[in-house]
Amino acid sequence: MLKKLNTTQPILAFGDSLTFGYGASPNQSYPAVLSELSGLTVVNEGINGELSKEGLKRLAGLLDQHQPQMLLLCHGANDMLQKRSLEKMQSNLEAMITLANERDITVLLIAVPNTNLLLTPLKQYQQVADKMSVPVDNELMSDILRQPALHSDIIHPNALGYQKMAEGIYQNLITLGAL
Repeated sequence: MLKKLNTTQPILAFGDSLTFGYGASPNQSYPAVLSELSGLTVVNEGINGELSKEGLKRLAGLLDQHQPQMLLLCHGANDMLQKRSLEKMQSNLEAMITLANERDITVLLIAVPNTNLLLTPLKQYQQVADKMSVPVDNELMSDILRQPALHSDIIHPNALGYQKMAEGIYQNLITLGAL
């Protein structure tokens, strides 16, 4: 179970193009749709093409700037696409969660699937979640990317895909007791 979310502090959606909303308009990104669904402020801090090591460098400043109550962490796709070390990606995700934990910010980890044709969840996300004691959704992105009608291209959702992503995260927040 997660801490109940309040209406005064924002949620920080942090990641790469999947958070940014590449392939859809800004008001169709998953953070924008999640904000509408939840009635809470969801700040979109996704950057297209960002590697996890770059995300780690910018996260502390954003946590201090926005002072969120929750971090939605969806990062690592570009590490996979650029065939970077998955162990280093895992270490970067753990360091990001540590930054949030040090500030008493709740974390929900959103796994990015392996970029193979099967779109299977990467074991590294579950390992991070287990080690850092945070909830993880291993299936949401895999399920969306398995449906061609939800794509803008081979690796990004379209507006409907981001809608499904927001709905899945919203349902996770309800199930985990945050809403």
